[in-house]
Amino acid sequence: MQSLLPTLSPAAPQAAAIRFLFFVTIGISVVILGAVIGMIAYALVRYRARTREEVGRQTTGNTPIEVLWTVVPTLILAGLFVLTVRAMTSIDPTPPPDRTPDVVVIGHQWWWEVHYPRSGAVAANEIHIPVGRRLLVRIESADVVHDFWVPRLTRKVDMVPGHPNHLWLEAAAPGVYRGTCAEFCGAQHAHMRFLVVAQPPEAFDAWVRAQVGPAPAPVTQRALAGARLFQSKTCSNCHAIGGTAAKGDLGPDLTHLASRRTLAAGTLTNTPATLGRWLADPQSIKPGSFMPNLDLSHDEVASLVAYLETLR
Repeated sequence: MQSLLPTLSPAAPQAAAIRFLFFVTIGISVVILGAVIGMIAYALVRYRARTREEVGRQTTGNTPIEVLWTVVPTLILAGLFVLTVRAMTSIDPTPPPDRTPDVVVIGHQWWWEVHYPRSGAVAANEIHIPVGRRLLVRIESADVVHDFWVPRLTRKVDMVPGHPNHLWLEAAAPGVYRGTCAEFCGAQHAHMRFLVVAQPPEAFDAWVRAQVGPAPAPVTQRALAGARLFQSKTCSNCHAIGGTAAKGDLGPDLTHLASRRTLAAGTLTNTPATLGRWLADPQSIKPGSFMPNLDLSHDEVASLVAYLETLR
């Protein structure tokens, strides 16, 4: 299980505002709990009966105390309201109405599609961002309600079919930040994760240039055989590979698959061995996913892996 400590270590102003509000609320709640427990203990001792026949001391009312327990909670709630509004303003400033989103993220059962409208770059299950730059992200759903959440960077936002939402995303330091779907969306909800990769601006620009380019052509015999298999096994009906005849849009774009850190939305680390396992029997790894079992032979799996490993 992922440690709670990194989650409570914000790496962006939005997450810092959420953490501050969280700890203030918890601190006030702990003080109130302590006060209530203390008053109950005091009442049990101060007003207890000394004998079985004795009736405990009765109090019919106390105006100062009643005013106190009305005014103090009102002030606490008013203070929390002000802090909440301030946090909301910090997290979600209204974007300019004519601003084009920097990133578009589309939730699918059960993976993430990522577009960069300004450059035309396309990715899957990884969102690359430049450090220190606030990006406007439009989030959508292709099927059911999902929920976009990167605990160390920003708040949770629902992804409702037909109703795009927006959020601001930024990171103060380079790193790889984990994200997940936080709304139950079906059988593989637990395996619907993604990574936000925060890079120095020059590294981000280089990544965008690489993503915009077409897939390199295979050169080895094994990779060439895999490319032919990709077409004959109808993989191209679901997946796109830039620079080839594969234009499918039902599954992730595979143009630069080998450069990604994970497979199947964070289910597997992306290595040739795990890619082979995924191709051989995806349903044993992610039951219910829409990746079919093509009954590939060992040799066919090896050829497809050789081809897909060239897609960097």
